[in-house]
Amino acid sequence: MIDTRILALRGRAVPVRGDDIDTDRIIPARFLRCVTFDGLGAQAFRDERFDEQGREKDHPFNKARYQGSEILVVNRNFGCGSSREHAPQALYRWGIRAIVGESFADIFAGNCAAIGLPVLTAPEANVRALQTLVEAEPDIQVTLNLETLTCRAEQPVPGGGSDHQYEPVLEFPLSMNESHRQKFLAGTWDTLASLANSGDRIAETAAALPYMKGFMP
Repeated sequence: MIDTRILALRGRAVPVRGDDIDTDRIIPARFLRCVTFDGLGAQAFRDERFDEQGREKDHPFNKARYQGSEILVVNRNFGCGSSREHAPQALYRWGIRAIVGESFADIFAGNCAAIGLPVLTAPEANVRALQTLVEAEPDIQVTLNLETLTCRAEQPVPGGGSDHQYEPVLEFPLSMNESHRQKFLAGTWDTLASLANSGDRIAETAAALPYMKGFMP
């Protein structure tokens, strides 16, 4: 059995500030001509990160301190604009495994859910507090719990040594689309895994279909 349940996610976070960041800013339209989604991660926020000569701009996705981050922290109406599936694919392939923000475009949130990328919302004050914490201390560990719908941020204990001890500095409630949440908790968001887990039932159904046995009784 393939277990695709997503109950909680823990990792470092990368803050991207700004309201109404649309899908064209997340992945510019010229990258939609790709045959597969492979390589899209390198192009996430391409025009926000590089000028026309390919020189880096001041963007969180370019900063060494945020490389390897798995949780994206955004503001209001993230993912608005064109309903392109490439936007969540680019973020996922960059390394993002969950997004927390003030609000999201519905189609973007649905496209994220389809690839196992939870998006969760929180009040503006909490989101901005988390962004400020991460900007000051990028090694903060953020846990998004889909079962309890809570966000917990923990910072390294000074002098904690190599065992990486952490202490809580911020905790607040989360919200998310309940249908998406139940699919993540049950592991049914992944349709291919659901098919793989149901081989016996698929074979039984196929055997009962007349056209699968040449319409012979």
